[in-house]
Formats: sequence, structure tokens, C-alpha cells
Amino acid sequence: MIAEYDIVVVGAGAAGLAAARALATAGKRVAILEARNRIGGRILTRQVPAKGSRPMRVELGAEFIHGLPEDVWSIVREAALGTLELHGSRYRYSGGRLMPDAQENSTAFGVLDRMSAWVAELPAGRDASFAEYLNGATVDADVRAQATAYVEGFNAADRNVVSVRALVKQQQAEDAIDGDRLFHVVDGYEAIPRFLCERFESAGGRLLLGHPIDSIRWRRHAVTLGGRNAQGRAFELRCRRAVITLPLGVLQAGVVRFDPVPLRMVTQLRHLRMGPATRMTLLFRSRFWRDDMSFLFSEQELPPTWWTPFPDTAPMITAWIAGPKSALLQAEIGAGAAPNALLRQCLRTLGKVFRVADIDLDDLLMSGHSHDWQSDEYARGAYSYAAVGGLDASLEMAQPLDGTLYFAGEHTDLSGHWGTVHAALGSGVRAATQVLSD
Repeated sequence: MIAEYDIVVVGAGAAGLAAARALATAGKRVAILEARNRIGGRILTRQVPAKGSRPMRVELGAEFIHGLPEDVWSIVREAALGTLELHGSRYRYSGGRLMPDAQENSTAFGVLDRMSAWVAELPAGRDASFAEYLNGATVDADVRAQATAYVEGFNAADRNVVSVRALVKQQQAEDAIDGDRLFHVVDGYEAIPRFLCERFESAGGRLLLGHPIDSIRWRRHAVTLGGRNAQGRAFELRCRRAVITLPLGVLQAGVVRFDPVPLRMVTQLRHLRMGPATRMTLLFRSRFWRDDMSFLFSEQELPPTWWTPFPDTAPMITAWIAGPKSALLQAEIGAGAAPNALLRQCLRTLGKVFRVADIDLDDLLMSGHSHDWQSDEYARGAYSYAAVGGLDASLEMAQPLDGTLYFAGEHTDLSGHWGTVHAALGSGVRAATQVLSD
């Protein structure tokens, strides 16, 4: 099959759908090539049937709207989607005790707040890792561990690799949108890509699912994208311009061949990292944790971070582990272990924290749900972060190549919101604007 379009967008995640919708609405002939048999990319919502009540919404990928980013909220308003702001109490399990977590007084967050001043004193052009920053901070081991747990857990990053300049930029970006406020989309995060796709197709765009590409041949204003579809048949699409929204991990793996190789892109890929993360959501017949609990931190246990959908009272709790601790978890349960091993580890930690016997937890448990993003060949990781010296890598990645290839995705975000849905959406709109301006 050979087809021709004005523009082909590679990937039907948030970035690709945002770009494709804008381009199709502008009257361009646009096709989306998506490797999976679904849209959404790293947004993956599962509606789990629940006896006698509405289905439970389980997010296996992106879950929260972080703060008030207009890139997301403009779609929420346009699509008339319901949202729920999460609140409740935070707890910490330490030294065998479960206690309230006094986040507002946390010395660990004070360490993070002082990063901006520390970075301002660095010589021009000098960067450092978060570990280097911590080495110069006069804090005790417990505070150091809490600060590290936050940075590595939130960014899926290695403290020895992640850029402290990038962390400061991210911190400032989050502050500007009240990023500490968290929201759920009531119908599931999948409602956002679904709405974008509907608008794209109603504007005349064509969505091709089950079409993974393996080659991009290009010269100025002439692109040929090739691969084999889900039935194993070879296909080619030709266009004048292409918007590439492949995840960072896929680009770094080199599974899609560029001819010629865009050297600037390859250079910038070395300055970015794809962080690992593991999550599992457990559904129970009833809640056994504190009624008002929203977050639980248990840095000495695996997994170390948990949250509930409070104020939604669904008997659901999610385990989260990211960055280097993901490897520790794999060692704990056994590398390549079945999902049931992760489930059993989660239950062991919950039983220890809340002092519930294994037999009682097994009786309460209905199901556990997880998706391995590291092994997902179309993701190859959770989300990106900038390594030392990589603060400007995203800016360079976002520059068009010869008015022909354009790159989008959360790893190309220019605002400091790497790793978020609003970064992906914003990058898609930015890429579409670049195409229409050239």
C-alpha cells in the first residue's frame, strides 16, 4: 500500500493527536500512523467491572492532571469532561510506625527549595547532578533520603544523572501552574485522547492503527515512511512533512531507521534519559487503610509510594516505584518475574504497614492491574528527564529539520514540564504551528 498526504504524524499519543487535530482543522490532508491497536500512547485507562456498582477506573499510565496547565484544561472545558480534585491526608511509615506526614514542615522540601539559589551560584555553563547538590547540603541522612526519594520517584530519575539545572527549571514551571494540586478525569484520562481523535477524524484526518514504522527516508519536502502493518503487509506513506512523536526510548533504541540520519537529533538524544517506573493498582472489596488517606510514603519498603483516589471512596490503592528503586524491586521479586510476583510484593508491604494478615488481604483482594512500560516496545520507559548538561537538549530537539521533519512529545517540551501529558499536548500544538508557519 502506498498513499500520499500533506503531513503524516507518527504516533497517536497525546502529542500526535494534538498535532494532527490542529493540522487537519487547518485543512491539511493528514494521516496518523500508530503502531498499537489503540490510541493514547502512555495514557492507558482500563474500566474494570465492579459488581453492583459503576466500573472502577484504573489508570495504567498517566493518571493525574498536575495543577492548572492550560494545555490540558482547555481540552477538559471543550470536551465538558468532569474532574475531581484529590485531597486528603498524607501518611508516612517509618521505624515500624504509621504516622501523619508533615509535608508542609518537611526539611526535605526545604532542601529542594534551596536548589535555585545553589544553581544561581554555579559558573555559567556549569551543571551538576542532584547527587552533587546534595553532597554540598548540610542535612542529615534521613532528610537526604527523603529528598532523594522525592526527586527519583517524581522524575523516574537517577540522582547521579539528573541535571540540577533542569530540576530547578521544572520546579519553577510547576510552581507557576500550582503543580502540587492533583486532579482526576472522572471518565478516565483516556477521555482526552479520545476527544482529540474524534475532532481529528471529523476534520477529515485518517487514523491508521496497527501500523508500526521501521524506516523514515527523507529529503526536503519529501518523506517516505515504511513498515509492516498488524497483518504483516508492507506499507508506505508519502508526504511533504512529517511530525515524529515517537517516545524518547524508541528513538534511542534506533528501531526506526532514518535516511539520512539527522545528526542533530542523535546528538541531543545523548543528553536525555528515559526513566523507568513500575506501578500497580489493587482493587479490594473494602478499604482497610485510613479513611482520609491520599498518599502513603514508606521509603524503606518496596514499593515506597502509594496513593488512593480520595475523596473518591473506591477501595483502590496504587503502588508506585520509579528510578533506581525499580531495579531494586526487580531484584526483590526476581528479574522477569510474572505480574503475580509484583502483586505479592505489594500485598506484603500493605500487610506490614497496616498490620493486616496475609489471609485477610487475600480475602479482600479483587484484582491487581499493571503495565510494564519498560518492556513495551512502543514506549521503552515511563517518561524522560534531562541528564547533566542536557538542559537545552529539548529545545534543540524541537527545531524542525529542513522544513520537513518536526519532533514532538514530552521529551521536546520547552517549558520544564517534561514527563507530563500537558508537556506532550503543548509540544504537539507547537509542532503543528511550526508546520503551518513553514
